[in-house]
Amino acid sequence: MLTTHRLTLRELDDADADFIVALLNDPAFLEFIGDRGVRTATDARGYIARVRESYATHGFGLYAVCPHSQPPVGLCGLVRRATLPLPDVGFAFLPAARRLGYGRESVEAVLTQANDLGLHSLLAICSPENTGSRRLLERVGFRYEQTVVLPGETRQTCWYARP
Repeated sequence: MLTTHRLTLRELDDADADFIVALLNDPAFLEFIGDRGVRTATDARGYIARVRESYATHGFGLYAVCPHSQPPVGLCGLVRRATLPLPDVGFAFLPAARRLGYGRESVEAVLTQANDLGLHSLLAICSPENTGSRRLLERVGFRYEQTVVLPGETRQTCWYARP
């Protein structure tokens, strides 16, 4: 579990299924991140199981971002993708939790965790049209490197690095 002044970042569990369905079907998530095919609580539990595998395998993953003592409002964490040479930072928030500074606060907590794990070089990817995420990445020290089409994808992705 990671904590900040206003947030708790904790591991996902099956009780988060309804939240995952809502987040992964938010129009902005679908537009900027993509359709993960999660439509039901059962689908969400499968998604959560895959995230939990990352905790066990890599010691990190996506975490539920919760304002202290409140339900989750977003996800933030490190992802280890087969298509990228390094772990990448990922984040997404429900509409009501955007533009409140939760993104930056949770990404900074995850970057501290990455340093503690000895992960000093990281990547981040996002849609070229997602200007809010691009600004956040630059504010926390990521540098735009290039626009690419990742293996298995059809759309362009902005590639950022944190040396």
